[in-house]
Amino acid sequence: MGIRQKIERIKSKNIILGTLLSGLLNKYVLIFMIFLVWMIFFDGSSWLLHRELDGEIEKLEGNKEYFENEIATDKSQIKKLTDSAGLERFAREEYLMKKDNEEIYIIEYEDSISPNDKK
Repeated sequence: MGIRQKIERIKSKNIILGTLLSGLLNKYVLIFMIFLVWMIFFDGSSWLLHRELDGEIEKLEGNKEYFENEIATDKSQIKKLTDSAGLERFAREEYLMKKDNEEIYIIEYEDSISPNDKK
């Protein structure tokens, strides 16, 4: 008993299921289904690959925003450092530089000291 005979038997018992089975076994439908599976999973331009690349693009766009904000912050700092008062303030705060006749006292609060340094 061949596949066609089995389909005819199912078709005589259940019209909807038989029509559906004979439609799925149509050679054009089979070729289309194979093509669809190939394009979704196996092709170099597959849907899965596109989904992965879209996620990577979103991540990179987030990084781009972060770095644009950092560039704006750095530009404002550079603008502040162009005059001598801003440069002197930066040197005093960041590198603890002082004038010859000055003394610098560094005050550390209890919560800013790590437990290993409290000895």
